[in-house]
Amino acid sequence: MTVQLSGPPAPWAHGAERLESQARALLCALDAAEAELSVALVDSAAMAAANQRWRGRRGPTDVLAFSLLEGDHARHRGALLGDVVIAVDIAERQAREAGHSFGEELLRLLIHGVLHLFGYDHAAPAEARIMQQRERELFEAVGP
Repeated sequence: MTVQLSGPPAPWAHGAERLESQARALLCALDAAEAELSVALVDSAAMAAANQRWRGRRGPTDVLAFSLLEGDHARHRGALLGDVVIAVDIAERQAREAGHSFGEELLRLLIHGVLHLFGYDHAAPAEARIMQQRERELFEAVGP
């Protein structure tokens, strides 16, 4: 299994090393131990640019996922699942607002993004319930 972590921009480096090991544990919990995953930790300006370019939406979001399990080129992906991009400054704010640690918020966003790579969605209420339940299960399995 390979987890490629890029970033984070200073001053958020303190959560990166743990997140990488949690990403490995997450892949094992998803029975994807042979998979490869790319995780990019960026600031909100970089996230806003990605959100505009790839989703046509203005402003930053907390997490984006780019799955290689679907689409025209999926057959060429090898073991690579895709990319998860997390805005660390947004994660820090959300952690403060929720009353939990920055590391916990990073993990929650990682789980959310990885589930999107596997095809989970939350556009419809029924889908959202399924995804939220799976997020809780994975957080308990991998969490702090």
